[in-house]
Amino acid sequence: MTQTTIWSVSLPLQQPDESQLIRDETGTQTLVGYVVDISDPAHGRCFLDLGPQHFNRHGVLHGGIAATLLDNACGMTGSLSVDPTGQHPFLTISLTTQFLAAGQPGRVTATGTIKGGGRSLLYIDAELVHEDGTVIATSTGVFKRVPQEKLK
Repeated sequence: MTQTTIWSVSLPLQQPDESQLIRDETGTQTLVGYVVDISDPAHGRCFLDLGPQHFNRHGVLHGGIAATLLDNACGMTGSLSVDPTGQHPFLTISLTTQFLAAGQPGRVTATGTIKGGGRSLLYIDAELVHEDGTVIATSTGVFKRVPQEKLK
């Protein structure tokens, strides 16, 4: 009998220190299976190994999964700009996503970059790139810094 193992997490090709990875912190993260990398204080990153559970009926990455990764990379980038642990909340005000190529099996990485903003709002761009170098999607978003106590 052959046994197949399906991993529910992804790791970057060059793995950062384990203390710089966030796994299974939220229900969405656990369900989708992405890993957050906070090793670079200027760029939040999410890694995901694409499998059949991430594909649409046409056999390519579902746009909602791509948008989720981009949104998370942007939010984490905002959080890292004020907290090296990535725990300070930033909420998505708007996110515009451009789908550029079909996501195929393999590892994808979403990386956020701050483009501007002020004290409470940040303008953050992100890019979702396949391990073969193909840019799958990009996004531009507005993210609001929120005090933790306001989320309760």
